[in-house]
Amino acid sequence: MLEGLGAAGRYPIDQLYVGGLGAQRKSLDTGGPDLSRRLSTPMTAPQDAHQQAPRRATQWFADPMLHAVVGLGITQIISWGTCLYGLGVLADPISAETGWSRSLIFSGLTVALLASSVVSPWTGRMIDRHGARAVMAAGSLLSAVGLLILAFAANPTVYIFAWLILGPAMRMTLYDAAFAALVQVTPTRGRRAISYLTLFGGFASTIFWPIGHELALSIGWRETLIVYACLHALVCLPLHWWSLARREQAPTSPSAVPVPQDTETATPENARVPAAPTAMTDTQQHEAPLEGRARFTAMALFALVVSANGFVFGAMSVHLVSVIGAAGVPLALAVNIAAMKGVAQVAGRVGDIVFGRNIDPLTVGRLAIALLPVGLIVLLLADGAVALIITFTLLLGVSNGLVTIMRGAVPLKLFGPRGYGEVLGILATPYWLMNALAPATFAFVVDGLGATAGVLLLLVAAIVAMLAMECLTFWLARRPSQAVAR
Repeated sequence: MLEGLGAAGRYPIDQLYVGGLGAQRKSLDTGGPDLSRRLSTPMTAPQDAHQQAPRRATQWFADPMLHAVVGLGITQIISWGTCLYGLGVLADPISAETGWSRSLIFSGLTVALLASSVVSPWTGRMIDRHGARAVMAAGSLLSAVGLLILAFAANPTVYIFAWLILGPAMRMTLYDAAFAALVQVTPTRGRRAISYLTLFGGFASTIFWPIGHELALSIGWRETLIVYACLHALVCLPLHWWSLARREQAPTSPSAVPVPQDTETATPENARVPAAPTAMTDTQQHEAPLEGRARFTAMALFALVVSANGFVFGAMSVHLVSVIGAAGVPLALAVNIAAMKGVAQVAGRVGDIVFGRNIDPLTVGRLAIALLPVGLIVLLLADGAVALIITFTLLLGVSNGLVTIMRGAVPLKLFGPRGYGEVLGILATPYWLMNALAPATFAFVVDGLGATAGVLLLLVAAIVAMLAMECLTFWLARRPSQAVAR
């Protein structure tokens, strides 16, 4: 074999064995005493492999996406749990001390959601112009101020004023702002980061309902709100500033990915290699954003999808337990069944992370939207059957979990990362508006026409969302293939 090597030519010794530092590159000959000395030199390639492991770990911990997802995940739990879900356990203590009606107490949240929808486009533009880091940090400070005013509210006027402050604060700190922040930090992995983040938000009520209940019993609802305000000022604000401080450096082209460089062995040939073609990267999903009239059409259709869907979930967020009870089960069982929604919601998001990575976001969106009318039809047919009521709750949870991701992933695919904050701001306006109006509208219909009429109203809204989603998908499919990257 050595003769063959000699006949074929001289091979650099460092292609077969790695010498010490500073060793001169020599050629392998087929004879002579120098060969035995070189063959006795130990190979150090395994040592290089061991050296690369901690380097990869360091790169992983320094990943801007990891910092952003973990930091925003903590702030999402606090923001959702203390602002949007806070009245779930504090409404009764507030009513007991102040004597205010529950309708007045919950009207504060309605006012906040309406204010959030009004400022949504402006907030999106501010995120694009000044960065999500500054906007979300300011939102944390505004949340702290609003909660402090709420804690010291002595009359309904001050109470409603506090919610007018909390509405814009929620728009600056909840999912729509967080999704835009993730796309700014990691534009090539935006959808993946959004999926990871929503796992955190799914635990907000699970964590803060028990905490709020215990704090209200032990120190009172006003002191509980002061604790919440401190969490926003001392935890959320610095986390928003720290976790969004760094951004990834995107590859020069979507089809190339950087390879970690080794100063000993780096060559022009291995400095950059083509990415594996088997997986669709987040960048490839928005290579050709829609423009002009096509952009307007897509935004109008998707706004109809999220607003009609938001009406259903806005009503269910308040009335789910009563809806399940009206289907024919005792109140205690209705509460336990309603709790399954959160588990199914997280399960849907985990499923998207595991199975949906290489699936078109529009496909995931169609599935998420279609599950809702199916679930409502199952509820209408339940007539006290516990198995069917549980099936409805699980379908509702999975749909809600996937829709949250779809609200961020589909606009990223259709319109691209540029101006993403403003796009989400425009789309969030009808969504928050429907969220604000749905609970009172649903209650009005149920009080006048009965629970079945209320569920039928939600079914109509769910079908409208499904038809709008199908129209959007059909319209995109008939456009030239270069209009939207597939």
